[in-house]
Amino acid sequence: MLITHDTRCALDAVVDLVNTVAEENTADGLADVASLADFVRTHEFSDVGMLSEHDLAAVRKVRDLFAGVFAASDARTAAGLINDLVAAAGTTPRLTDHDGYDWHVHYFAPGASVADHLAADCGMALAFFVVAGEQERLRRCEAPDCGRAFVDLSRNRSRRYCDSRTCGNRLHVAAYRARRKEAAG
Repeated sequence: MLITHDTRCALDAVVDLVNTVAEENTADGLADVASLADFVRTHEFSDVGMLSEHDLAAVRKVRDLFAGVFAASDARTAAGLINDLVAAAGTTPRLTDHDGYDWHVHYFAPGASVADHLAADCGMALAFFVVAGEQERLRRCEAPDCGRAFVDLSRNRSRRYCDSRTCGNRLHVAAYRARRKEAAG
């Protein structure tokens, strides 16, 4: 599956967005307008004006729908959520070549809100996975104390953890210690 630069950026953004949801030991990553502005700046969204509480509420709503896509048990459910997101955003596909990047497609209308920008571009990035029959690559970390979203881009679809250096390594070390303890009797 060919993943272009802009699709990869949209995938990174949607994963980071979904992972801003407050978990048991973490605060909401979109707690206020300032944190939304940081998110927008980090992901280098173009054509985003002044952000407001209205934008924050709209992005949180989009975030919840994207979380549903990652939780979807089948392609039909994921497709329905993606269709709702993209339709509500009023997508307007257009070719553009900005900031030193070659021609690529933006799916959001010029001057779109940040929520519509996310819904359109990230929704289409996820749509490509459903169309390609790769919806199972939209996963949640298998570490019992994690559950963060990620996109499995491994060649053989074998990635199980959001980060193999943290979640994966922690579980492997725990399993090793359990085996040693059992062997020691």
